[in-house]
Amino acid sequence: MTRLRLAACQLNTVVGDLDGNVDRALAALGQAEQAGADIAVFPELTVTGYPPEDLLGRPAFVTDNLRAVGRLATATGRCAAVVGFVDVDPDGRRFNAAALCVDGEIRGRYAKRRLPNYGVFDERRWFTPGRGTPVPFPVGGVPVGLTVCEDSWYAGGPASDYAAQGVHLVLNINASPYSRGRRSERLTMLRERAAETGCTFVYVNQVGGQDELVFDGASLVVGPDGRVLASAGQFVEEVLLVDLDIPVGDGPPVRSAPTPTPVGSDDGGLEPDAEVYEALVLGTRDYLRKNGFTDALIGLSGGVDSSLVAAVAVDAVGADHVHGVAMPSRYSSEGSVTDAEALAGRLGIDLVTVPIESAHATFSHLLGPLLGGPPAGLTDENLQSRIRGVLLMALSNARGWIVLTTGNKSEMATGYSTLYGDSAGGFAVIKDVPKTLVYRLCRERNRRAGTDLIPEAVLTKPPSAELRPDQRDDESLPPYEVLDPVLAGYVEEDRSAEELVADGFGPEDVARVLRLVDRAEYKRRQTPPGVRITTKAFGKDRRMPITNRYPSSPSPLVSPDSEAPTRA
Repeated sequence: MTRLRLAACQLNTVVGDLDGNVDRALAALGQAEQAGADIAVFPELTVTGYPPEDLLGRPAFVTDNLRAVGRLATATGRCAAVVGFVDVDPDGRRFNAAALCVDGEIRGRYAKRRLPNYGVFDERRWFTPGRGTPVPFPVGGVPVGLTVCEDSWYAGGPASDYAAQGVHLVLNINASPYSRGRRSERLTMLRERAAETGCTFVYVNQVGGQDELVFDGASLVVGPDGRVLASAGQFVEEVLLVDLDIPVGDGPPVRSAPTPTPVGSDDGGLEPDAEVYEALVLGTRDYLRKNGFTDALIGLSGGVDSSLVAAVAVDAVGADHVHGVAMPSRYSSEGSVTDAEALAGRLGIDLVTVPIESAHATFSHLLGPLLGGPPAGLTDENLQSRIRGVLLMALSNARGWIVLTTGNKSEMATGYSTLYGDSAGGFAVIKDVPKTLVYRLCRERNRRAGTDLIPEAVLTKPPSAELRPDQRDDESLPPYEVLDPVLAGYVEEDRSAEELVADGFGPEDVARVLRLVDRAEYKRRQTPPGVRITTKAFGKDRRMPITNRYPSSPSPLVSPDSEAPTRA
């Protein structure tokens, strides 16, 4: 056995900040060296940040990335560093690569074999896959195998090739985006690879927000028996140190059963709702911080959605940097205003109240001659929402604060929102959070606070846009307890109308919901980015054509006349 001290360096990199990313890596490498580490392992594409997307089409960016990884390599000493970067061959082909750097130079290179091209990933657009049998590299007298992210998600991959060469330690560098339950999926995968190869696996993941993606870190070290030897925290930067006893010179590792029985407990993961809440906070904080915003502006309606967004914003950037605006109309209830005031007081944020009645009356007067009478119905409802959008964006322009929109996934999916109204803003914090989960997250935040930080009245009153007298969401949509599971089946699982009906959902509800989702595609294209927390969010994950005649509910499940209108 040879003992190897390893540092898993879970970093929050910034796409395109080549020098800054190298500086972050060098700071972590310094910590690893001070702790006596033999090797420090960094995330996928450490140098460029992930995903660099079409920056890779710029030759200067790729060249600068090579200079940056060279600077990092030059700074290494006895402690080796495994860093992600973009490599290039003489023919100009780009590779998602890992470099092993030690004693001031790059001693080894590995190119990612499997390039994911699904969901939020389209690496085949940018990279060429690595070829051939990978070669292990010696570190502290231990042969080490290098892999990158997707390489470890399939049986018979590079890890098996390493094991056949007598390697007992495989390093896997990652930029694996967060979605609910993802940590458990990764652990299952690592245990499968450990059982398949008999190797110890070191899984190092990126942390931080990048546009709509959030990377949760949660780096893991798993022994050949499936035991979790070490784990890093979720949603935080960390240099995780672990001492590993690695067999050397004993031939190939001994493989265990294909499906291992975990030894020991798996602690360190957050509870599901707490995990989602932390993802929203980190995604919001990094979107603002990395794009140069210090303050956030939110339209507070006294409803559950804006209340949750305000709480997340306070946890992300601090109460002094969050500003609320209440904009009651003639249809707003007294409780909506008092609930917004109570929330602002409990969160410690400033709140101004700007009634929109005078603007509403003026627009109605202007539109009257054009419409042949005062605006009514959806026209009048959306007019109020757009007045609020104008006020928020004017404040944003004047103050330099980013507007956080408050629409949830249930509304985004069905088009229950107003273009250039409540959809106007710079970042959509809860656009991937179904309405039923919104309520749970509010309860989670109150649990943490040990008090009703979000007033109980907000959580118990019927949801309403309050754009007409006595309006309720369930007049335009099925109850959220019915709507959200149908949306999950259709949007996230790509199930057909017939399959959803077979699952026990009512035919009329299914047909109605699916048509609403399909009709709202043009609206979703015009909404700001927001935090991704499910396996399929609106944005990178789901790219449906706007002009589309494929029927979502082909069969006479319900008459088209039974569909209630939603906001446009």
